[in-house]
Amino acid sequence: MALRTPAEIEKMREAGRIVAEVFRLVRDAIQPGVSTQTLDDLIRNYVVGKGGTLLFYNYKGFPASSCISINEEVVHGIPRKRRKIAPGDLVSVDVGVRYKGYCGDSAWTYPVGSVGPEARRLLEVGEAALQEGVKACLALRRVSDIGRAIQGFVEAHGYHVVKKFVGHGIGTKLHEDPQVPNYVDAEVLKKDPILRPGMVLAIEPMVNAGTEEVETLNDGWTVVTADRGLSVHFEHTVAVTADGPRVLTLE
Repeated sequence: MALRTPAEIEKMREAGRIVAEVFRLVRDAIQPGVSTQTLDDLIRNYVVGKGGTLLFYNYKGFPASSCISINEEVVHGIPRKRRKIAPGDLVSVDVGVRYKGYCGDSAWTYPVGSVGPEARRLLEVGEAALQEGVKACLALRRVSDIGRAIQGFVEAHGYHVVKKFVGHGIGTKLHEDPQVPNYVDAEVLKKDPILRPGMVLAIEPMVNAGTEEVETLNDGWTVVTADRGLSVHFEHTVAVTADGPRVLTLE
C-alpha cells in the first residue's frame, strides 16, 4: 500500500479539484429531457480541456467517459443518446480523472426536480453515510472502521449498503490497495490494514432502499438492484493525514 508524500497529495488535490469542477457543471446540466450522453460529452470536454485524462474510458472496455446510473441503476451505467433524464429521477454520476500522473475519483447522486419523500430520505442518508465514512479515516484506526461507520449509519435508517462493490485505494492508478468495504464481516476483518498518514482512499457507499442484492444487465456493465428499488452512490477521494481526513475532491 502506497503512502503518498505531502507533495503527492497536493498533486492528487489538483486532480480532485478538476473532478469537483466537473460536478458543478453536471449539477446544473441535469435537467429533464437531457440525455446521459450529453452529460458524458460535457464531462469529457471539460476534463480534456483542463489537460486531464478520463480514467473510465476504455477501462476494461468501458465505452464512455463517465458512469451515469439512474434510479435502480447502482453503478456503471453507460451514457446513451436515447437515455433521457426525466422529472423525479435520481441520477448518479461517477467521474475519475488523471492529471499530471495522479488520480481523483468522485460520485454524486442528484434529484431531478421534485422527488418523493422516500427518494429524498435515501439521498440524505447516502450523503450522510459518505460523511460518516470520511470522519472514520483517522490515522492508526483500521479500514474496517470506515465500513463499520457507513454500514451502521445506513442500517440504522432502514437501508442497505451494497456489498458486491467496494471503495479502494487510489494514487497513480484508479484502483490500488487496499479495498475499502462499506461493511464489516469476518472476511473483512481478516485483512484489515491500519490507516496511516499518506494513505489515499476512495470512499464510496452505494445505498439501496430495498435489498442489498444487485445484478448486472445484459450490456455487461450496468449494475441494478435485484428488486429494482432505488439506489444512490456518493464518493470522495480522501487522504489520511496526521491532522485528520482531508477530502481531495472538493472545489
